[in-house]
Amino acid sequence: MKYDPQPTMDIARARTGRAFHLSCVIPVYNEASVVGSFLEALHAHVRGITAHVELVVVNDGSTDGSAAEILARAGSLPLHYVELSRNFGKEQAIQAGLDVASGDCVVIIDADFQHPIDLISVMVERWAHGIDMVYAVKADRHGEGWLRRTLGAAFYRVLSMEAGATIPRNAGDFRLIDARVVAVLRALPERTRFMKGLYAWVGFSSAAIPFQPEARRGGESKYSTRKLARLAVTGLMAFSSLPLRAVSIAGLVISLGSLAFGCWIVFQKVFLQQPIPGFATVAASVTFLSGIQLLALGVVAQYVGCIFDEVKGRPSYIAARTIDTSQRSKPASVSSLAADERSRA
Repeated sequence: MKYDPQPTMDIARARTGRAFHLSCVIPVYNEASVVGSFLEALHAHVRGITAHVELVVVNDGSTDGSAAEILARAGSLPLHYVELSRNFGKEQAIQAGLDVASGDCVVIIDADFQHPIDLISVMVERWAHGIDMVYAVKADRHGEGWLRRTLGAAFYRVLSMEAGATIPRNAGDFRLIDARVVAVLRALPERTRFMKGLYAWVGFSSAAIPFQPEARRGGESKYSTRKLARLAVTGLMAFSSLPLRAVSIAGLVISLGSLAFGCWIVFQKVFLQQPIPGFATVAASVTFLSGIQLLALGVVAQYVGCIFDEVKGRPSYIAARTIDTSQRSKPASVSSLAADERSRA
């Protein structure tokens, strides 16, 4: 799919007052078969938007030949290569890229060609007209099962109510973010990150652009059902106390029900002269209440685990090495301007 119109450097210059600097953050994990051609295609497109380009490639502990494919292009492309010491996960890889990106705006894009590179032109144009965050939204999700779509919709509805900001369900990490927003995301202290929630929580002006994902040209999806469930739990723990309230309400309802049942048993014995049910009733009640108690303990344990991760103070990621060949493409004033914007934020 092709997207028009192509934004001009004059439009973007109206926002920055100069030729603007564009950073692209590309998290990579076992993408050796496609990452080289993707970086070349991405660079060819963004160079048509601005001459000042930085490709921030974060190698999230790849175990294939991704590192070799990326570094083979360090001499010809403006790369800022960050290699993490192990696989920390996509959320942390994105944060690592945002931490080193120095552009006036930053595009986050996957390296498997599923995110249309041409859409970056439209994003930059929207940014040039004053939008601080431009995110891509999948036009449809017909490839997903009914249960997954229903659970996903319910999850994001709950999360949006709890977070105090609307978290669009069909939006992913493919987006353009202004340097001011990037500075705020860097400053957030939490280590367990749910980036979709953070994008919405920080606010700023935003706009959605619909798109249809392209076919994956290499590699395979890194998100299994188990990993998606874990990410959903992370998001729920980070932005909502609803599970704790639900357990409290369940406890209240069960207590009131138990009290009513006890009164009914006394009424039967005193006024109706009926025998009190024996072992089966007691066993069922004890088993049910034990299950509720264990469920409540499990919910509390999830939150305690999140607190434990935060208080340990360990970094979200560890960079084993960095290689920056992008300096030649950066305008001379970009570093000082980025520092000024970070201080204002």
